Amino acid sequence: MKVTFRLNRILAALTLSAAVFGATAATAAPVKNVVLVHGYFADGSGWQAVSKILTRDGYNVSVVQEPETSFADDVKATNRVVDAQGGPSILVGHSYGGAVITEAGNNEKVAGLVYVAAFQPDAGESAMDLAKKMPGASTAIKATADGYLYLDQASFRTDFAADVPAAEARFMSVSQVMPAAASFGAPISTPAWKTKPSWAVVATADRAINPDLERFMTKRAGSKTIELDSSHVAYISHPKEVAKLIEQAAENSGK
Repeated sequence: MKVTFRLNRILAALTLSAAVFGATAATAAPVKNVVLVHGYFADGSGWQAVSKILTRDGYNVSVVQEPETSFADDVKATNRVVDAQGGPSILVGHSYGGAVITEAGNNEKVAGLVYVAAFQPDAGESAMDLAKKMPGASTAIKATADGYLYLDQASFRTDFAADVPAAEARFMSVSQVMPAAASFGAPISTPAWKTKPSWAVVATADRAINPDLERFMTKRAGSKTIELDSSHVAYISHPKEVAKLIEQAAENSGK
């Protein structure tokens, strides 16, 4: 009886160890899905160069075209894409998209977060609250009579895309998406960066978001951070560096 009991305990321990080891191994596997979220005054097409690199390197890339009609709508649009993935995802946000992924990143299918010249609000904090703490250099943001925002075309390249070819920046300015102004003041309920690993890009020549604010946010969140001599749209002007950081997040988010 005693021998049988001991054998049963040993078998149970071995079974438990195997289960734990298997779960750890599965968790540590590199993430292969990447979901990209754009910010204000842009659309998902700006991610094209980054997407091409990631796809070439074997990642499954999805781009969220959030409606920018409200913060809640943008979070729902992001979760819709995350939920459609066949496994865990790295969630990447640029600018206002950082606020979106901070909320949507609580989705259980999100393994890690990457912020590209982006807002990283804390609980009860909005992108607007952060911008007021350390304003950016640009004063080109204007409001429509019905509560939407746009970037003055005359200042678009200087304040938003200074290191993008002039013709490309010009087209971006005339095709810009106008977001609902109210979305900028929407507070975060639960910041995903408190429970999920995060990485970040600080754009040192950013005029839309103060680079010192970006440094403050990445430090507060404990994000693994790189700095690029870039305008606000670092994902367009430095796609190789941004894609490399995303791949690092994918390789290490399960560890």
